[in-house]
Amino acid sequence: MSGTTAPTTQYLDVTGGRLAYDDTEQGEGVPVVLLPGMLDSRAAYRHLRPLLTAAGRRVITMDLRGFGESSIVWDDYSPAAIATDVLALLDHLGIERAVLAGNSYTGATVVKAAGDAPERVAGIVLLDAFVENLPPTALQRAMFAVMGTLLVHSPAFWGLYHRRMAYPTAKPADLDAYVDGLVAAMRTPGRRTATRGYVRGDSAPAGWTAAVRCPALVVMGGKDPDFPRPELVADRQAAALRARKVMIEGAGHYPMADHPRATADALLTFLAELA
Repeated sequence: MSGTTAPTTQYLDVTGGRLAYDDTEQGEGVPVVLLPGMLDSRAAYRHLRPLLTAAGRRVITMDLRGFGESSIVWDDYSPAAIATDVLALLDHLGIERAVLAGNSYTGATVVKAAGDAPERVAGIVLLDAFVENLPPTALQRAMFAVMGTLLVHSPAFWGLYHRRMAYPTAKPADLDAYVDGLVAAMRTPGRRTATRGYVRGDSAPAGWTAAVRCPALVVMGGKDPDFPRPELVADRQAAALRARKVMIEGAGHYPMADHPRATADALLTFLAELA
């Protein structure tokens, strides 16, 4: 399979709905499962996946509950619920062990899966994740609440965030078309329910890192606008997980899209170390 050809969408029915995923199927070493952040789709990895497959890795990307091509309405959109989806997908594909990578909201998901099923998780990768974050101030909590309300009721706000903030130095060439797709998806019937489920959930649960025993890699964009002090958060994550930290200078909240080569290099080095 060509490293630049997108694999075909497949589906897995689980309790509560249907999950969409793709699988390059071929590759050496332990498979890699890539999870997007909230309100996004597995296409978030459109620039990273070809680099990993070209290096000979089997790559699986999965749409989250409520977004992409997965079912929209579920009774639970939490990181813990998504962790059960990931493990169900590994079962479905007959994969005994995999490396799990989560961006933003799903950083907590891969931590949860690693703690709950250590025999299934060979390693985890946090990509600008909300894990071991600094405790929010009262002002920050108020700002998050306002932003959550805007996301639920005004999808255009999500587009504005992506166009003006998420990519501070390098924007993917296809960004405008990609963001148009994200905003349109949020306006489809029923999607407000899914959006509300994510923005009102706990994206950064405390204490989960204590159960992780597998190797871990922390990747953080040096200019991530979601963190006032990105490197400090990365240091906290690395300490909690006994992980190696990679800061990508100039990257924003989605390093796999604005600095895919640097992100691929970090992941491939990590995967080689596991071998």
